[in-house]
Amino acid sequence: MGGPMAGHLAKGGHDVTVYNRTSAKAEAWAARHVGIVAATPAEVGAASEIVFTCVGNDDDVQSVVLGPDGVVHGLAAGSILVDHTTASADLARHLGLELGRRGIGFVDAPVSGGQAGAENGTLTVMCGGDQSTFDRVKPVIDCYARACTLLGVTGSGQLTKMVNQLCIAGLVQGLAEGLHLGVKAGLDMDKVIEVISKGAAGSWQMENRGRTMVRDEFDFGFAVEWMRKDLGICLAEAHRLGARLPVAALIDQFYAAVEGRGGRRWDTSSLIHLLTHD
Repeated sequence: MGGPMAGHLAKGGHDVTVYNRTSAKAEAWAARHVGIVAATPAEVGAASEIVFTCVGNDDDVQSVVLGPDGVVHGLAAGSILVDHTTASADLARHLGLELGRRGIGFVDAPVSGGQAGAENGTLTVMCGGDQSTFDRVKPVIDCYARACTLLGVTGSGQLTKMVNQLCIAGLVQGLAEGLHLGVKAGLDMDKVIEVISKGAAGSWQMENRGRTMVRDEFDFGFAVEWMRKDLGICLAEAHRLGARLPVAALIDQFYAAVEGRGGRRWDTSSLIHLLTHD
């Protein structure tokens, strides 16, 4: 997702320096856009007023930000780091403190909208941080977002993304069960989806995944392994807060079963596979 997002920044007239841990991906990006490829995250920091990171998990963020060649070693006081990774709120708070000691601003800013949202510049961005730092980065984020909102102090963006992922997980399971019943009943599911998507059952998942779910098409979208990573973050935070998430815990087990069927990289809508295939 970071590649298209950086592309929108370049198209928006910003001077962009990019880094990817797979250098060929950075070179491919530079062949399509106006920008510079850096050899290390620190070089990106030294060349930038605002740095955006978008990687896989907490360990990846720690590495590219605070590692030996991390962004932090290049950023100057007064610059800002925006982390778009879906990671833990604890990591966001840790980064906020570490960067704050160096006079560097920080915004935790996980996104929703998937690869299509990144490519189309229509992501939803959930932010945590202070108002003044947010006000500086929002006009830049708007290059690839249709919504960008400050939810509260550092960590609030990640907490909001947890709410987002929990809502999606429960919805997809309900959608899978409803569609499975319709197929078993012999209904014309294209017609069923068309009509019920206009009512109270309608959702982004139904509009964008309903038809592919009943056709066993899962080789696209947001991967099961990443949803399991996100649900793990949610469950750990819930344990810390004393919040009960029984449905999320159950659906995480369902996704583990999908992985057991070779579906690590299948779209999260593949929950229906557990119902339609013995």
